[in-house]
Amino acid sequence: MITRNPHLANLKAGYLFPEIAKRRREFAAAHPNAKVISLGIGNTTEPILPHINAGLVEGAKKLGTKEGYSGYQDEGLPELREKISKVFYKGKFSIDEIFISDGAKCDIGRLQTLFGTGVKVAVQDPSYPVYVDGSVLAGAAGGWEETGYAGITYLPCTAENNFFPNLDLIQPNSLIYFCSPNNPTGAVSDHAQLSALVETAINKSCIIIFDAAYSEFIRDPSLPKTIYEIDKAELCAIEVNSFSKPLGFTGVRLGWSVVPKVLKYKSGESVHADWNRVMGTIFNGASNIAQYGGLAALDDEGLKEMRALTDFYLGNAKLIRDALQKLGINCIGGDNSPYIWAHFPGRDSWEVFAEILEKHQIVTTPGAGFGPAGQGFVRFSAFGHRADVEEACNRLQAIVTQ
Repeated sequence: MITRNPHLANLKAGYLFPEIAKRRREFAAAHPNAKVISLGIGNTTEPILPHINAGLVEGAKKLGTKEGYSGYQDEGLPELREKISKVFYKGKFSIDEIFISDGAKCDIGRLQTLFGTGVKVAVQDPSYPVYVDGSVLAGAAGGWEETGYAGITYLPCTAENNFFPNLDLIQPNSLIYFCSPNNPTGAVSDHAQLSALVETAINKSCIIIFDAAYSEFIRDPSLPKTIYEIDKAELCAIEVNSFSKPLGFTGVRLGWSVVPKVLKYKSGESVHADWNRVMGTIFNGASNIAQYGGLAALDDEGLKEMRALTDFYLGNAKLIRDALQKLGINCIGGDNSPYIWAHFPGRDSWEVFAEILEKHQIVTTPGAGFGPAGQGFVRFSAFGHRADVEEACNRLQAIVTQ
């Protein structure tokens, strides 16, 4: 009988969010009359807004006509790639440097195929679990130890360093996963911080995979929304982004990656050429219907709707953050991000998660699930119906923090 992929055995326990869903189901089964409110996973809740939805409908209608039918679009519709370059990057990139996909998470997993099992990996700690788990599955990390995976360099992001890591910890020739606005902490890196990151990557011959999936929640105009606002970033960075959170496309699935043509491996080969080959080999393109929705989102009316939807979730975030701060709970995020990172010093994250669920019927996300530096924190998500968020905030007033 064929043997199992040995890297699967290195994965620690279950993936974080299915584990949370399992505990929620168990609680609901034991308390069938409880109204559970989820402020846990980052799954959007509000309907797709009318203009963008009309783009999806029109895209579906086109496929039912001889003139409008289209088949495989491996790299994505040219007109969508052109709009992404214009709207998000001020035309900095040609359309063949932009690859349309079924979401940032999928791209992050596929990107590991470019670097193989021997690459060194550095991640923010805490960080989105797929950076670590994807590296483990690709064989780029060792077995689990008490402080994390042996083959991964964790870059602690704590209150003491203003949630921006010590870049001296990054080893030369590493693949650096970096997310801003950060998931889970909600922290947003400023221009000077990202400039230091780019300088470090160039000096240490590293490549950054920059996750900008929450960039449309940034309201402070001084904060960069893309790594390519930083000088020379195209020499060391790949960016992934997504329509999931700003458009409510979590169930539609549409994202993109930017791989500049000037980005090279140590030996001089083109990273762009390899990504083009990978995408053409193991991916046949995002849904054409979804891409028509993306096109609608990037015209003037669609951009207004995107702003309105992200404003709505930021309004939820403010309610949650204000409620926590009234209780004396220190937290960050919730201003330029839909996540609030709440500190419960001296407490185990899973214990706090269980207490909030059992006493207040609110689902959160334990910070320890995002990495060792997440211990003692809980993430609150602003993705929810306004009435549910308001009720959850009322319930939070009863939390005992000591």
